[in-house]
Amino acid sequence: MLSRLVLTDFRNHPALTLSPGPGFVVLFGENGAGKTNILEAVSLLAPGRGLRRAALSAMPRQGGAGGFGIAATAIAPDGADVELATGTLASAPERRLVRIQGAAAAATSLAEWITVLWLTPAMDRLFVEPAAGRRRFLDRLALALHRGHAHHAQRYEAAMRDRNRLLADPAPDPHWLSALEARMAEHGAAIDAARHDTVTLLGERLAAEPDGPFARARMVLERGGSSDLAGDLARGRGRDAAVGRTLIGPHRADLIVTHAAKDQPAALSSTGEQKALLLGIVLAHADLVAARTDRAPVLLLDEVAAHLDPVRRLALFDRLSGRGQVWMTGTEAGLFSGVPDDATRLAVHPGGVG
Repeated sequence: MLSRLVLTDFRNHPALTLSPGPGFVVLFGENGAGKTNILEAVSLLAPGRGLRRAALSAMPRQGGAGGFGIAATAIAPDGADVELATGTLASAPERRLVRIQGAAAAATSLAEWITVLWLTPAMDRLFVEPAAGRRRFLDRLALALHRGHAHHAQRYEAAMRDRNRLLADPAPDPHWLSALEARMAEHGAAIDAARHDTVTLLGERLAAEPDGPFARARMVLERGGSSDLAGDLARGRGRDAAVGRTLIGPHRADLIVTHAAKDQPAALSSTGEQKALLLGIVLAHADLVAARTDRAPVLLLDEVAAHLDPVRRLALFDRLSGRGQVWMTGTEAGLFSGVPDDATRLAVHPGGVG
């Protein structure tokens, strides 16, 4: 959990300090007040590009000094305080800086200290949009269980970019290509293994859950390559050179989700059913992470209460009670009347909280 969050020139917040409690953190206020901006700041305390996947240069406050800062105190499972910070400088707007306990660190190192999962309105179409979004969603789930997953994903992407550039050369060095393809195969195998393990464990968790108000999903990982990725890449050089990109590998995988009760693809389910399936996956995964790592993830649920009927809303609050720190946003305080009395409740207005 986070016990302190400090934003400096981030989005519409010039200077904001929050002291959230250990359970529910409820942020309410009118549209545009900056509620989602606060959730985005928390999401940037984990590896990756945050819940909006925005460019770093878009995050500094307009009229500010040019960079931004996010600092937080996380409480480790043993009760120790861990100081985390990230941000940019005006002189290097696209270079993300990370500090852990005051020392410079790689962004991937954040996974050792905090796990952050989120559900946003932009994810409502996850099952009907291209596979890239589902891969990112699965990778976020995998990272919570396999802390080295981000490292392997970065190394794989870097090797693939180098290979694609090399294939654009009329006479690429075959030895260098082989080295890059071997690197892609090494890191690709680790990516596949983490994804497969996550889907398997989460599937078992979902199957064992009792019937409830949220639709149960069944998931299958559709892989994008074979067990001989290096060989397949070598044999496909001509084809990949012709199209200007790599056509096989874990970057082509897909997460296939089915509404279990109806045996129906999630993409063919109603909008409400898709929302319920996604919420069920996130909740089951949060329980899985807590059980497997002894560390409950920080959950960020943006505008989730507004899309649930009162019965499901109360069921959601009951399900989340006592399961770690949960940040939720909404336009009205009344949406959270069923949240326990000890929740941190904050009215958000442009540039601050009241």
